Amino acid sequence: MNLILAETSFELAYPWALLLLGLIPLLMVLKGKMGQQGAVIFSSLHILNRLGPVTRSRAGGFRTALMMLALACGILALTRPQWVDKKTTTTESGIELLLAIDVSRSMQVEDFVIGGTRANRLQAAKKVTRDFIRGRKTDRIGLLAFAGRPYLASPLTVSHSWLEGENGLGRVRIGLVEDGTAIGSAIAAAASRLDKRPAKSKVVVLLTDGVNNAGKISPIEAAKMAKTVGVKIYTIAVGTYGDYVVQTPRGPQRLSQEYDEATLQEIAAIADGEYFRAQDTEGLDRIFRLIDDLEKTEVKTRTTVSADELFYWPAFFAFLFGLLALIGGETFWKRFP
Repeated sequence: MNLILAETSFELAYPWALLLLGLIPLLMVLKGKMGQQGAVIFSSLHILNRLGPVTRSRAGGFRTALMMLALACGILALTRPQWVDKKTTTTESGIELLLAIDVSRSMQVEDFVIGGTRANRLQAAKKVTRDFIRGRKTDRIGLLAFAGRPYLASPLTVSHSWLEGENGLGRVRIGLVEDGTAIGSAIAAAASRLDKRPAKSKVVVLLTDGVNNAGKISPIEAAKMAKTVGVKIYTIAVGTYGDYVVQTPRGPQRLSQEYDEATLQEIAAIADGEYFRAQDTEGLDRIFRLIDDLEKTEVKTRTTVSADELFYWPAFFAFLFGLLALIGGETFWKRFP
């Protein structure tokens, strides 16, 4: 997949030339201290005072101003002002990734801690998933939730702000579908979504805390199907062993934690992935970082720069002001003794 970013900006090729503008006030000061040699020498100024008040011509001021403007425009032309068009093309290796997250009732068990506060398994999974998504800036990522059956929380997208919002992780919650743990159906649905995608690498990260007890397809058969269409599967078992009480529409329900680690390991082995076990938030975070390292996205960036030169505009005005000052000095601003 190619991403193209175009940027236009105004730049000066030689901005240091602007320092020459400091010559203008210096020249003005020097010109004020210098005068022309007198044409007639008088022994006394009393005779001139009798001739009346002295009038000053503005011609010299206009001519000086034009010369200073010509010099300023010439310095601006030296800086080589230009419009710069920068086009950056990013070519990605094309990893597409579906996160399949268990949302069965058992994910309510609060055996995780986030920031010193007890949290349930789903909260910990969503927190770590959100961090994982933020780190995969150029990948297409989708969200699949499952309990008694799978449902697509978000299609594959590069809009990670969408994934993190109410239309993405916000839809990954307990109670949207009937309870149960349909691992095989979740794998089959994820593989079906990734099939036919023009991606270099297709990955499913499946996170669950239970044993497959729903759906019409076994996890092993689903893993073999995923392998056939080129999908790699990482499996993660979350939670700790013990007896817990969770809330259901029928009231509190006691459950004993069960895992089918052998099946999760076999799924990962069949689909060229790996199996992990997370019993706390830090462990789950380490697992996602490891998966992030294993599935690195290759990104190639090429930048092309083109510039439209604008120096001829200040150069033109420098020539124009200089010409006006020269012509005016030899015609209507010319002074006669």
